[in-house]
Amino acid sequence: MPRLSEVIAALETLWPAERAESWDAVGTVVGDPDQEVTRVLFAVDPVREVADEAVRLGADLLVTHHPLYLRGTTTVAAGTPKGRIVHTLIKNDVALHVAHTNADKADPGVSDALAGALGLRVTGPLVPDPDDPAGRRGLGRICELDHPLTVRELADLAAERLPATAQGIRVAGAPDAVVRTVAVSGGSGDSLFDRVRAAGVDAFLTADLRHHPASEFAAVTAERPLALLDAAHWATEWPWCELAAAELDQISDRHGWGLRVHVSTTVTDPWTAHAASPVTSSPMGAPN
Repeated sequence: MPRLSEVIAALETLWPAERAESWDAVGTVVGDPDQEVTRVLFAVDPVREVADEAVRLGADLLVTHHPLYLRGTTTVAAGTPKGRIVHTLIKNDVALHVAHTNADKADPGVSDALAGALGLRVTGPLVPDPDDPAGRRGLGRICELDHPLTVRELADLAAERLPATAQGIRVAGAPDAVVRTVAVSGGSGDSLFDRVRAAGVDAFLTADLRHHPASEFAAVTAERPLALLDAAHWATEWPWCELAAAELDQISDRHGWGLRVHVSTTVTDPWTAHAASPVTSSPMGAPN
């Protein structure tokens, strides 16, 4: 069986820490470099439910997309929610490794997995990594559809293909507009609006879109309408777990490690219910 240090070294070839954004917190959070690894669990969020799942599974390594301590901390006391996670992992010999914006930029990365889940054909990154001479790495992806869809059909496709959440898919734009090209970005994407507009696509699918940026974006693109599709943050990034697990499986096979690699199915989206507004023409209740 490989040691943790060997598995982490392999993961670093996929998602080098130096490619993460300067504000990010990636890499190994807890774990003994000399411990043996036989079972690995991939998940989006390092939350208590996922830590407990790793323990039940008998995992030696938990790999998550989101950092446990993005902004740092002064305590890992078990009386705090995140401290309890640290204690749970260490007591059960479960290491934790994080690949965040370095996985976003990777080739393939988070947005490739999102595009793949939707059956979209990737033509290139939305924000190319200037350090990649091949021009394949970077944030977001520009994609083509195999055949045109309306905005409504694309939203229905996303709702069907992505993990189910209370939010579902919100749409801004004409539902019957035709989409041939689409930009996608797993996770929060409204910081990429300028890049999306410059790409000349028909739609942008991402997560965490806010009122004012979306409203201002719609105003700027009024002459050439561009639909926005807003999915749940967790749902847009979960496909990466399957992609990452498959990549580690291939590495394990090459080295003869025999790792058992799993993907968490625990839903860690924080929203648990959605009450849709009734369809009405009243000024006090706009159509849903």
